[in-house]
Amino acid sequence: MKQGFDLAIVGAGIVGLAHALAAARLGKRVVVVDRDAQANGASVRNFGFVTVTGQERGAVWSHARRSAEIWREVGDAAGVDVLQRGLTMIARRPEAEAVLKAFLETEMAEGCAWRDVDALGDRLPTRGQVRGGLTSSVDLRVESRTAIPRVAAWLEAAHGVTFLRGVSVRGVETGRLETSAGVIAAEAIVVCPGDDLATLFPDSFARAGVTRCKLQMLRLADPGWRLPAPVMSDLGLVRYLGYAALPEAQALRARLEAEQPAHLEHGVHLIVVQSADGSLVVGDSHHYAPTPDPFARDDVDALILDEFAQVFGQAPPPVTERWIGTYASASGHSLVETPAPGVRLVVVTGGTGASTAFGLAETVVADLLDLPQGAFA
Repeated sequence: MKQGFDLAIVGAGIVGLAHALAAARLGKRVVVVDRDAQANGASVRNFGFVTVTGQERGAVWSHARRSAEIWREVGDAAGVDVLQRGLTMIARRPEAEAVLKAFLETEMAEGCAWRDVDALGDRLPTRGQVRGGLTSSVDLRVESRTAIPRVAAWLEAAHGVTFLRGVSVRGVETGRLETSAGVIAAEAIVVCPGDDLATLFPDSFARAGVTRCKLQMLRLADPGWRLPAPVMSDLGLVRYLGYAALPEAQALRARLEAEQPAHLEHGVHLIVVQSADGSLVVGDSHHYAPTPDPFARDDVDALILDEFAQVFGQAPPPVTERWIGTYASASGHSLVETPAPGVRLVVVTGGTGASTAFGLAETVVADLLDLPQGAFA
């Protein structure tokens, strides 16, 4: 029996690591248990784009702002390079421009400004059907495939967090984990299973209507130019709730339904980020099912690359890599429940774990450990 932990965490993805950091900063003894030998799920299959601008108004946006702040701190300490800073949110249509200008009138537009197309030269090296764009300074991008392992290694080395990998958790109750390596005792437990909806607390997922989302991702060869910030476009304005909830978004959605129905049908919107070697990570699409199929469709990739060509005004560079990601999905940003005293089930259900987990974790840990408000200020 392994004893002596203040907090046990199930799951070593970004949500689990965020809870480990919050507790470790309080001086707590933390163990993280994960069934995989290395990070393999949504946390390393995404863009590494810590998106603040456009997140849902209120708590989610606040979590994103706090998470970006923590990513900057952790990046410096853990050797995680911030490869891009900010966001360039392109408007291809007048309706998209109207959404972005309405967004600029909200409290969520901190660090943002509108630029006409002629003023986008330093942000968009080549351009196609572009009217202008919103530029932000508050977002950031890391290489998720290396960032997640480095954050875990830093938590272990700098904060004494214990990691048990290749260990499955079979049962959870107050103060106790039943695992394939024996019993782990802890004063408090946080379960962060990602899109494993069947192993632990399946009734909670069923009640919340959680399913799984499959997305298609691409890596393109170095185009020969550099993007100082990630790029998004009109299709993202009807997916990200910070924009989509604005009244002006209704007219944009109507036009997109007329002009790009296949993109909307497959949940396609454009995000383009650039890696240190110059290659571009481009995506993505969204298909929902309890068990999504593992197959990538060429026609869906073609829709993603079509939007790339419309924004950048040139054919996409050659595709060098393709992959599938999956994450837990439900209405609302996250599922946070108390299935037993001293236990929290925490799953980000909107695909924004990298963007919001650090902020969310501080809220959960403060509640779980009965800390005063502002404990992490």
